[in-house]
Amino acid sequence: MSEPNSEALSTPLSVKHNGQPARRPRLRGVGVVGLGYWGPNHVRNLYDLRCAEQVYVCDLDSKRREHMHQLYPGVIALSDFDELLANPDIEGVIVATPVSQHFPMARAALRAGKSALVEKPLATSRSQALELIKLARETGSVLMVGHTFEYSAPVRKIKQLLDGGALGDVFYISSTRANLGLFQRDVNVAWDLATHDISIINMLMGRAPLAVSCQGQSHYRDRTEDVALLTLDFGNSVVAFIHVSWLDPNKIRRTTIVGSRQMLVYDDTSTQEKIRIYDKGVNVLPYYDTYGQFQFSYRYGDIQIPRIEEAEPLKLECEDFVRCVGERAVPLTDGLNGLRVVSVLEAANQSLRSEGRPIPVQTEEDADA
Repeated sequence: MSEPNSEALSTPLSVKHNGQPARRPRLRGVGVVGLGYWGPNHVRNLYDLRCAEQVYVCDLDSKRREHMHQLYPGVIALSDFDELLANPDIEGVIVATPVSQHFPMARAALRAGKSALVEKPLATSRSQALELIKLARETGSVLMVGHTFEYSAPVRKIKQLLDGGALGDVFYISSTRANLGLFQRDVNVAWDLATHDISIINMLMGRAPLAVSCQGQSHYRDRTEDVALLTLDFGNSVVAFIHVSWLDPNKIRRTTIVGSRQMLVYDDTSTQEKIRIYDKGVNVLPYYDTYGQFQFSYRYGDIQIPRIEEAEPLKLECEDFVRCVGERAVPLTDGLNGLRVVSVLEAANQSLRSEGRPIPVQTEEDADA
């Protein structure tokens, strides 16, 4: 499979460099498994994109299947996952089930010779993620994880700014993702909400953290934390903080990046001005004669609001999946991307059970074996 290049990642995924629409491959069939909260959004995008000759949906709930068929009359609804896997016309499977089913269903799809796009997180353990990566390599299939924010225009703009040195050296990143609900049955709040922020921060930093510590509390179900604070250590005094909660009265989706030159705030709940760049900073006088003369110099400059061309991230994610299945290419959020996030989450879980002790994040060495 070919590797994605940096130039391609800096432009809209559905547009060629000359501004003309890219040729979108068309698959024989794509199946979506799980029609609960997120699966119908995949169905809508696949249906609108017309990137497959046939879209299949699969769920045990007959009411959900009937609802999808009413919304999108052309889809074929199935209740049996094995029947979907046995269909030779289905080239790709999107797994949008509860987290505990991600690994077994993705493994079954890969074993059946299908490519798989798995909603976040890729799996519930590092060993499971490694097994999926190995299976995809053995079968020559595409393995992709639904880290949707990596396809969002604001996050891609922030990555461009960081790589261009606009903010200078990153000192720290602080991210909050909170709301009232939705409580998950099979994972805690870190595995549910922090997955997004870990994915974003790994993308922005260009690497996974060296270690993670995590503290949290369970208020309604034992050992299923509904509020948590993660600290990601990237070395060289660079740190990231992630606060996640299912128990906040307000919906908050905000990330602050403090650099040596400028500071940036990304508010995903803002309808128009999602990114603000603050020309603020702190300078230390180059010399002083006495301790009393030691002082900081604070800089207060202008606020910039970059113009961002928005497109639905999930649409771009679906397009990337279909393109990579058709061309046997490597997607932006491939299996190794999913492994990095799962590795951080697994370390965070260990830290939770060890009273917040920092836990090293394992490397990808055995994934490359």
